[in-house]
Formats: sequence, C-alpha cells, structure tokens
Amino acid sequence: MLEADLALQRLKEGNELFRSGSSHIEVDEADRLELVEKQNPFAIVLGCSDSRIPPELIFAQGLGDLFVIRVAGNIAAPSQIGSIEFAEEKFGTKLIVVLGHSFCGAIKATIEELESPSEGSSPNLQAIVNSIKHGVEASLINGDSFDDKVAKAVRANVQSTIDELTNKSEILKRKVAEEGLKIVGAEYCLETGVVEFF
Repeated sequence: MLEADLALQRLKEGNELFRSGSSHIEVDEADRLELVEKQNPFAIVLGCSDSRIPPELIFAQGLGDLFVIRVAGNIAAPSQIGSIEFAEEKFGTKLIVVLGHSFCGAIKATIEELESPSEGSSPNLQAIVNSIKHGVEASLINGDSFDDKVAKAVRANVQSTIDELTNKSEILKRKVAEEGLKIVGAEYCLETGVVEFF
C-alpha cells in the first residue's frame, strides 16, 4: 500500500496529466478481470456529486485506483463516514481526500438559505443544507459579494468535513494518530482544472 505522501504525489501528478490533456486511461479485459476478486485503491476521495468533477478523470486514475464516495456538498453524514471506515479497514489506504470545488451548488443553496430561509423545502435537501450550514456560517462576512462568500464557504466546508471525519470516527482518529493515515482537503477549480491541496 502506498504511504500517504506518495499517494498524494500520485494524485498531484495525475491532475497535471488531466490538465495537459494527456491522461488517457485504457483498460483492457485483463485489467478488468484482475479486479474481479480484489481491489487495492491507493486513496479514498470524498467528493461532491457534481457531474463536472469525476475524481477518476481529474486525477487521471483507472479502475481500482480510487475508492470514491460522492454526495452533494461533500458532506460527512454517517453513511459517508461508514463508507470511508469500511475502505480504510478493508484496504489499509493511507490517504483520504475531501474534495470540494468552485461554484458548488450545494454551497450556494446553503448560503441562500442562511440569507433568506425558505419554507417547505424537501426535508432530504434540507438535511444536506443543514450539514453544510454549521461549518460555513463563520466564513460568511457581510459586505462580501455572493461569489466571494461561495469561495470562502467551499474551503470552510471542506475543513468542516475533515473535522467531522476525525471527530465522529474513532477508527479514523486512531489511524491518523497511530498508523500514518492522512486526511487532506482539496479544491477543484472548474475554470482551470487545477486541484489545489490544502
């Protein structure tokens, strides 16, 4: 299994390939059949379900390389945390990336809800907004433009999700402290294709 720093470097190099347009991943039948019985992902990615940010593509990775969990707003609800714990326990992966992105619709919806609460929205959609809300409120500054608020809230939400992973999972907390697991934040820029890790 790749150590966390090597896994992170592989993702960075993959993003460079993606941006250069030379990230053509080909999978033949032998590759596919090799993965039937086992997988060995080198990184776990918790990202937004936005169709413009498929982690395998933006990191130029193939079948079996990434264990990906996607949900609007890259939130860490119990099912996402459980999925990450499963992958961490099963595969011994040393890197978790929480991946946000510019112009995130879930972030925009949360800011709009904070600025002018609505009634009668779907309780399921409201659950996503509520999951994001507590982590981004402090980043919102009166006088900022809406776009500036979104940009700051995207980063704040990534950090809030990282905090949720470490505070609500004894498994992940222990593996960070004792086994070299790293949890890092990142933001994908829709305009440039760059993933910035922070």
